[in-house]
Amino acid sequence: MSLRIPSRTHPTAAWRISIWTTVAFAAASAVAFMIVFVLVSRDMRARSDVWLRGEAATLADVAANTPRDNLFDQMMKRVAELALHEVPQAPGSAQGGSVFFLKSEPGQAPLWVGPGLREPFLEAIEAAHLLPETPRNVAIAGYRQPFRVVYQASGMDGGIYLGYSDTAGKRMLWNLGKRLLLIWCGMVVLGFLISSVRTYLLLARVERITEAVAGIDSNDLGTRVPVGRHGDEISRLARTFNRMLDRIEASVQQLRAITDSIAHDLKSPVTSIRGTLEAALSNPEHGRWRDSVGEAIEGLDRLSQALNTALDCAEADGGALPLRKEALEAASWLRQLAELYAPALAERDHILQCDLEDSIFIEADPTLLNRVVANLLDNEVAHLPPGCGVRLTLKSDGAMARLSIEDDGPGFPPEMRERALERFVKGQHSTGHGLGLAFVNAVIQAHGGKVRIGDGAGGGALIEATLPLAKVPSEHRQVA
Repeated sequence: MSLRIPSRTHPTAAWRISIWTTVAFAAASAVAFMIVFVLVSRDMRARSDVWLRGEAATLADVAANTPRDNLFDQMMKRVAELALHEVPQAPGSAQGGSVFFLKSEPGQAPLWVGPGLREPFLEAIEAAHLLPETPRNVAIAGYRQPFRVVYQASGMDGGIYLGYSDTAGKRMLWNLGKRLLLIWCGMVVLGFLISSVRTYLLLARVERITEAVAGIDSNDLGTRVPVGRHGDEISRLARTFNRMLDRIEASVQQLRAITDSIAHDLKSPVTSIRGTLEAALSNPEHGRWRDSVGEAIEGLDRLSQALNTALDCAEADGGALPLRKEALEAASWLRQLAELYAPALAERDHILQCDLEDSIFIEADPTLLNRVVANLLDNEVAHLPPGCGVRLTLKSDGAMARLSIEDDGPGFPPEMRERALERFVKGQHSTGHGLGLAFVNAVIQAHGGKVRIGDGAGGGALIEATLPLAKVPSEHRQVA
């Protein structure tokens, strides 16, 4: 799929996302570079401290083992000068201006080897109050960089002071800091560019989805948003939009089919009612008026029932059917309905048998469920040939209640069985509107159950519905 960046004349979130991403990256990288800088600085200081302690201990040992004669001072100066040449400086740098050696003894002039005059160093060392073998920074007047000074005891009251100003290390740290800053700036700029481009390309895919969805109307529901080759969140969003459009398209097509079917089915009853009323107007006999008006009212009642059933099916399919659920003891409720329909079934020589398991509670809307069972029994009365048997069964099956109605009649025609639960599907000789089983299926599904159509044990029709069991305390089950 070719990548096309859609043109925009409205604000985009790419700039804001890039800015905040770059800020977070800059802060994190700055902290990382600062840690590196601090670690390098500490390592250099530790190296200087090790050298200072070692050289100060060596000089103190030489001073303690050298005879105190006229050559003592010259010997100590020579040894100090040799030690100072071993200072860990960078190649090519001068040691003389960065190291000093000072030996003090009571009643004697201090022995000094170092840069410049010793008085500023003596004043600074006396003010520092150094502890033995503990290097510290001491600021010397006239020098920009402080000296790292260590004190090593020597003799009765005397001691040796060895100081080191790591000017080469300071320059190296300064150069390292500048290089890290330049690298950091380059990384931030590069990160901003990468973040901007990637965010812009990412949001371009979202923009294409937005444009595709905005271009879809009710007259063209076949358009789908581009999914892309990636399996990321945006691709899943596109697939979700496409599934939503599939459902919308199916609903709109179903709505159009329902509208066409209702319009077609309304023509016959409306024409019949109109003809009945016209006949009543043209008939002067008073008794015939009453009969015609009664027939018209019955036709209007059937029409109203068909419209209400169609609306209930549409609401159930759309998840908008209002349910007033309550815990219903199914066996006693079904026995009452069976008693109501027993006379009508007996007139057709049908034998009704009930196999109902007691203490089964279902969570259902009693009014809608009454209409469901009434529709099923009405179908048996209307379509079953005389002299057939009808069996009403209720059993519990795990977390579901299984309700079935079975007969030993001819069953469903093969061409109708797969579509019997659809709206406006009816047999050739049916006088109804084809909404009874569709209503049953819609209500059962709205309750969280399923409807299945099959063959009965006696070769007739079997309609089986499952409904969720209600959570009823055990004491209520025993009372029921």
